[in-house]
Amino acid sequence: MNAQRPRPPHFSGEHTRAEWRDHVLPYIVTALLIALVVVLIVWIVNPAPPGTLTISAGPRDSSFAAAAQQYRKILARHGIQLNVLESDGSVQNLQRLLDPKQQVDIALVQGGAAAGLDTSSLMSLGSVFYVPVVVFFRGSELTELGQLEGKRIAVGREGSGTRLLALQLLAANGIEAGGTTTLVPTDGLQAATQLVAGDVDAAILSGDSTTRDLMLRLLRVPGIGVMNFDEASAYTRLFPFLDQIDLPSGVLDLKRRIPPDTVHLISPTVELVARRTLHPAISDLLIEAAQEVHGTAGLLQRAGQFPNPVAHEYQISEDAQRYYRTGKSFLYRTLPFWLASIGDRTLVLLLPVAVLLVPAMRVIPALYRWRVRSRIYRYYGSLIAIERHALAGATDDERTDLLARLDEIELALNRLRMPLAYADAFYVLREHVGFVRNRLSAARPVAASY
Repeated sequence: MNAQRPRPPHFSGEHTRAEWRDHVLPYIVTALLIALVVVLIVWIVNPAPPGTLTISAGPRDSSFAAAAQQYRKILARHGIQLNVLESDGSVQNLQRLLDPKQQVDIALVQGGAAAGLDTSSLMSLGSVFYVPVVVFFRGSELTELGQLEGKRIAVGREGSGTRLLALQLLAANGIEAGGTTTLVPTDGLQAATQLVAGDVDAAILSGDSTTRDLMLRLLRVPGIGVMNFDEASAYTRLFPFLDQIDLPSGVLDLKRRIPPDTVHLISPTVELVARRTLHPAISDLLIEAAQEVHGTAGLLQRAGQFPNPVAHEYQISEDAQRYYRTGKSFLYRTLPFWLASIGDRTLVLLLPVAVLLVPAMRVIPALYRWRVRSRIYRYYGSLIAIERHALAGATDDERTDLLARLDEIELALNRLRMPLAYADAFYVLREHVGFVRNRLSAARPVAASY
């Protein structure tokens, strides 16, 4: 007969290593699957914080640029490099944030700069300081901006937040560009010099232009006064990004009582605005830096007033809200930033790992059962092949060879270590080996006696 002879299963050293593999292999497979899922979560959902950021600040020597440089020093203490870009002011800062081609992560943006723009891709980390609007004028008392119609007004340079806000306030009082009023594109010291020289009738100053020294110098000049915003409440209702603040009597010069009376002012706030892709750990670090830079008392603010979670034109980020409620987490309070970042990411991963462990506890026993039974089934495959070969009409020599194969199978079974839970299946297999042996022996011809 030319049929191919069946061969019993053969595993080198199986009798000594099978039990160890049966127990360990399911755990190894499950651990590898969990590790793969964890790596994917780390890579996709919770990446490490970047080591480099870029902030769009403001003109050289401006308060925006000075604040950004202070942020840079603070972040450097935690191993984060902050690149500071100069700009024309809030308008350009916002444009850079909204342009995906610009590699800008955060920016200082004055309130009112987002008029008419879609800022849904941005978020605020909070308000950080005031930039009050102060209107200086020559001549008779000025009680409202509408009285400046037909006069010469310094409204700020092109692209600055001061100019943008000044035009909005003047438009609300019926004064538009291109009319009878002359709008001069100067600000700061240049605008103050023009006012003193009589080249302009009024100067709308904001931000860096409203320093204590400059205001004192102007108010000491005869014939120059500061406008009191009696309608400040109306402005804050019409322009929600504005706040009402007061310049108390004598705050500029207590001895000479300058100003002589309390001056009501309106002021936008500067917000720390970021793209929504900003890493939560970096968000906490930036707010912490803002607290160190802007948290002290000043001419127009109390200690601890800034930064705060009051956002006017941008949605406050969830990470910022959490920070303002509870402060830094325990890890960031007690460990270096880089080490706390690793620990924080590890804690975030504990939840998905715990979720994976529940089905894993069910998979491991199933893998173990499959591992043990698969070895038993492979012996059954060899038995069936031997039996079929014998029933197909094997010769005496072939039957002798088949019995030798059965001996090999039985010897392998004698060396096989089988868990007690599967002893019943093991002994049933041995009975079936004997059954096949009996069939082969019964079919062997009996020798003639003499």
